[in-house]
Amino acid sequence: MNALELGPLVLSGERLSIIIGIFVFVLGSGFLASRVSIRFNAWSTFVVFGGVLVARLAYVVANWPHFQADPLRALAVWQGGFAWLWVIPVVALATAALLKTAKERAWALAPVAVSALAWIAAHQLASANEPLPPAEITLAQLDGAPLDLAAPSDRPTVINVWASWCPPCRREMPALAAAQKANPDVRFLFVNQGEGEATVRTYLAREGLTLEHVLLDPHMDLPRHYGTVGLPITFFLGSDGRLAKAHLGEIGPERIAAEIARLD
Repeated sequence: MNALELGPLVLSGERLSIIIGIFVFVLGSGFLASRVSIRFNAWSTFVVFGGVLVARLAYVVANWPHFQADPLRALAVWQGGFAWLWVIPVVALATAALLKTAKERAWALAPVAVSALAWIAAHQLASANEPLPPAEITLAQLDGAPLDLAAPSDRPTVINVWASWCPPCRREMPALAAAQKANPDVRFLFVNQGEGEATVRTYLAREGLTLEHVLLDPHMDLPRHYGTVGLPITFFLGSDGRLAKAHLGEIGPERIAAEIARLD
């Protein structure tokens, strides 16, 4: 499911598409530096680092209410979150300042266009989620009766797949707990992977987390149903129970809010 597994490293399709776009851009710029002008080396460096920085800052500013309480989270780029359209003025500035001839500036369009096409194609493939039906499994609940995940709930559902030994799982849990509290019309399920009841209770008590619907998945059946690898994973399901979006890796509060707003 939209991920690349490289040994212990798991890259989501979204992050992989960014890497592909940057790689194609650097490769094309390197070719121009060797064949057209050495100035393309400085130009490409400015575009890559300046573009990523500006795109991240623009995203943070646009979602400032979610960053205000913890501004340093702006540095958590592994959570994702970039306003890529803001790369355009960076490209324009670098082209005007660092490329000196009309020929160089015309050639600059080539790596920009090709890398953009590569990123868009990879992103579209990575963003395509098959609307899988809910998993036909019943899991024990930490507090309450066992829960049949295939039973109709008639409301949107957010499923977080986690484990207490997973650092990004632990970092994102407070944001998910806050989202659960802020969205009473959305059902949240926290599905622990492979840990016992005592371990889960101890962790939640130590962290002071109050979560509804904490489920135990000792055989990791839920990720198997959706075909996912790695932790954490957050699934967003429509009111019909079908998968609308799968987010691999740590998720920020602004992304949780955005994905919930898209659910019906």
